[in-house]
Amino acid sequence: MKITVAGLGPGDINYMLPVVKNALQKADVVIGYDYYFQFGQTLFKEDAELISMPLGKEEARAHKAVEKAQEDKYVVVIGSGDASIYAMAAIVYEVVSKENQNDIELETLPGVSAFLAAGSKLGAPLGHDFCCISLSDLMTPWNKIEQRIKAAAMGDFVTSLYNPKSKKRHWQLGKLQKIFLEERAPSTPVAIVRHVTRPEEEIKITTLGEFNPEDVDMFCLVMIGNSQTYQFKNYLVTPRGYLNRKPHTGKEIQQESFRIVTQHIKELPFSIANKWAITRVIHTTGILEDFNHYSASPQVIENWHEYLKNGGEIVTDVTMVQAGITKAFIKEYDNQIHCLLNDEDVQELAKSANITRSQAGIRKAIEKHPNALYVVGNAPTALFEIVDQIRDNNNFKPAGVVGVPVGFVNVLEAKEQLSQTNNTNWVIIEGNRGGSNVAAAIVNAAFTLPEALTYFKS
Repeated sequence: MKITVAGLGPGDINYMLPVVKNALQKADVVIGYDYYFQFGQTLFKEDAELISMPLGKEEARAHKAVEKAQEDKYVVVIGSGDASIYAMAAIVYEVVSKENQNDIELETLPGVSAFLAAGSKLGAPLGHDFCCISLSDLMTPWNKIEQRIKAAAMGDFVTSLYNPKSKKRHWQLGKLQKIFLEERAPSTPVAIVRHVTRPEEEIKITTLGEFNPEDVDMFCLVMIGNSQTYQFKNYLVTPRGYLNRKPHTGKEIQQESFRIVTQHIKELPFSIANKWAITRVIHTTGILEDFNHYSASPQVIENWHEYLKNGGEIVTDVTMVQAGITKAFIKEYDNQIHCLLNDEDVQELAKSANITRSQAGIRKAIEKHPNALYVVGNAPTALFEIVDQIRDNNNFKPAGVVGVPVGFVNVLEAKEQLSQTNNTNWVIIEGNRGGSNVAAAIVNAAFTLPEALTYFKS
């Protein structure tokens, strides 16, 4: 007792695998949808019993196959394309297993599925990750189908659509088009392949924006390209990536990271200079939404770039900020960077004045470097000291203040005070966010401002 479930391929007998032809030539009973018998009619034995059933009778076909196998006949259940893709294999195996027909031998023979045949006709649309979705809701609820459509669109999969449309299912394809247009450009290539490999084969290449669902029926397979797919002559090409290899050097990785971030924020209502600072911040935090917390005084990055390229001094509250500012920039522009946190006189001041070492270090730095760029990435007490001295010390005129201390105590208050300072340039990261790496990233953005034009066009 044996049941073979065989895929006949897309229609042309030349696309039928030899192993399937062999099974058809040996079958005592062939069961399938009546339309499919024409594709294998030259292969059946003269005395083979042919049992055809209409669409919608898939379960009945499976039960009939079990019945005939129990008569000790070799049964082949046929379907178009591949036997296990939207075809009879699943339901035959399910029926046999649920009926505990352990004596029946089961076999699945593959076939060339429609999406593979269409892919070959189109050249190379399946060069990267792809998926197939059936729009038939006869066996799958529409809400589940729509969930999968959204996932495919968001995941940037090349997507092949089976059962795209029928007389009763006429609206689902239009809904899919709307969903995909939320995630992909209207110029995304789309192919409609009708009766693939058969004499009446037709192929139409259009775009997602121009695609008309009325051009599609149940004999069509629709293939939607991903964001990289392009049309070349009458072909579709989805690059595999060999001619556009992934970055592997440190500089290439950084540049690709900047490209990803700048694409994400390019439409934001910030100046190019501020978007460049935001890019450097996001690059160091890895949080794409950090632009929501960036706030700055007018022309601040531009002003700091001019200051730094002319050898301006930098003062940091902690050594981690000092370490994060790229040494190559300091060397190129002959800048001096100071952090007095660990100086002996600073430690003595901290004890005698009962203040933090960071605050004491900033107080000493203001005496020695009153016109420097002050960069605070750790201690809100250091930022308090800077703001107080800006208000009360007429000799203290800093080039600006990066105020991005991180934490939960006094951080919000210190940043708010800096943001209300009108007589100096400043940048803050609002809320509890910040840190030494963020502070250094903002300074590095000011150093490299001309590089922003590589990523942002005015």
